[in-house]
Amino acid sequence: MSAIGLLTQLVFECGDSQRAAAFWQEILDLPSANGDDEWLTLVWPPVGRLSFHRVPDYEPPRWPGRCGEQQVHLDLLVDDLPEACATVEAAGGRPLTDVQDPGPKAWRIYADPEGHPFCLVTVPE
Repeated sequence: MSAIGLLTQLVFECGDSQRAAAFWQEILDLPSANGDDEWLTLVWPPVGRLSFHRVPDYEPPRWPGRCGEQQVHLDLLVDDLPEACATVEAAGGRPLTDVQDPGPKAWRIYADPEGHPFCLVTVPE
């Protein structure tokens, strides 16, 4: 069976599209976002587009969630975990865990400024 289509965009619901786009632009080293406060889009070649849709009364997912609040997250493969952690924190990311599995397979969970969880990983598993 062949795919019915291609993934061209990931969309994050958020309360502040400017803040969310600025955070991801900085940590992924992307060009400035296009759009307006309701919908901002970053061009990200591996995916196509990373967009941020402002939603009234937005509530971020809880981590760790018990009832499906966390529905999806990104794993970002990094070369240097301490350096990546420092960059994420300087950009406004919030650590949700300490470093997990210290050593060659180390990883850490963060939340972006709008509360979306994501992982910094050193091995693509």
